[in-house]
Amino acid sequence: MAHSKQALKRARQSDKARISNKAKISSLKTVIKALHAVVKTGDAEKADALALQAFQIMDKAAKTRTIHPNKAARHKSQVMRAVSTVKKK
Repeated sequence: MAHSKQALKRARQSDKARISNKAKISSLKTVIKALHAVVKTGDAEKADALALQAFQIMDKAAKTRTIHPNKAARHKSQVMRAVSTVKKK
């Protein structure tokens, strides 16, 4: 356990950031799982809507460095590839 005032404050800040980051990552995973489920059903309109929502979450997470920007770009590419397969059918 931290003993100094600054260490206690830093511990509080870390806990707050951890909770926030966990929520952002959880929502991102939820949207991506929902998107993959929609892709399997073949609904192009829903897939587009979920892709836009996923992009917004990814961009916000990358901007605040919750996830690495390259990871966000990689996931965006994978999402677009999945959505484009639905549009081709």
